[in-house]
Amino acid sequence: MNEKTAVSLSGVAKGFRTWKRGPNGAWWRRRRDLKVALEPLDLNVPAGGVTGIIGPNGSGKSTLIRILGTLLTPDSGSASVFGLDVVAQAPSVRRHINRVSVEASFFKELSCWENMLYAARLYGSADSGARRRVEQLMERLGLPGDTLDRPMKQLSRGQQQKVAIARSFMTTPSLLLLDEPTTGLDPRSKREVQELLRSLRREREVTVLLCTHDLDEAAALSDRVIMLDYGKVLADGTPAELCERFGQPDLEEVFMQLSGRSLAEDEEESE
Repeated sequence: MNEKTAVSLSGVAKGFRTWKRGPNGAWWRRRRDLKVALEPLDLNVPAGGVTGIIGPNGSGKSTLIRILGTLLTPDSGSASVFGLDVVAQAPSVRRHINRVSVEASFFKELSCWENMLYAARLYGSADSGARRRVEQLMERLGLPGDTLDRPMKQLSRGQQQKVAIARSFMTTPSLLLLDEPTTGLDPRSKREVQELLRSLRREREVTVLLCTHDLDEAAALSDRVIMLDYGKVLADGTPAELCERFGQPDLEEVFMQLSGRSLAEDEEESE
């Protein structure tokens, strides 16, 4: 029996046009340069499990997530989610996915619960047990009980990120797109989010794409790791396979061997 495919990409490429002034700063001589975000990419992700997409800022990982989330259109190639084309069948794709980004969006004047209820109604999961499910998720993420009825603008950035994660889980997506979900969280909060992810895998049939530059997190959570740099795939395999293949003790050393620089140092320079 063939293994069900959650994500399939064939020759997917994406670039962005940027304006630059011509000689002497003359506007009439300015030109548009193409910045490549993704080189033609072929990729298949089977249903179930966690696939870590790791790389520094500008590596193309967020562009990939936005294409799969139907927020960007590829310049060439095709991408599908559970057999549905992300361009031609975008509304159908959105019913199967949820996305958590490093900068989550909310109605800041509304309470946490009101934001959650809005999402539940949008995805058709606002039944009588919705509030109890939200309360349980919030508890597992270490959020105080009174958080649910406080306006979002009163919550810290870390608390808002936890609410975004809880919101994505309550809609029971088939594909969960996590774009730097633990960035900005303290170590304890990171562990709580990671444990919730592990629980999610045990409790539900869900496929997770986890974009992160935290290599320890990727190694701890991912069944498979794809290393990206400048829009190209450097390596693809399980964390253990990659370390063995390149003769390195951890993923940080593997990335350094393949790219010629430390991912951690590259992230610090970009801040």
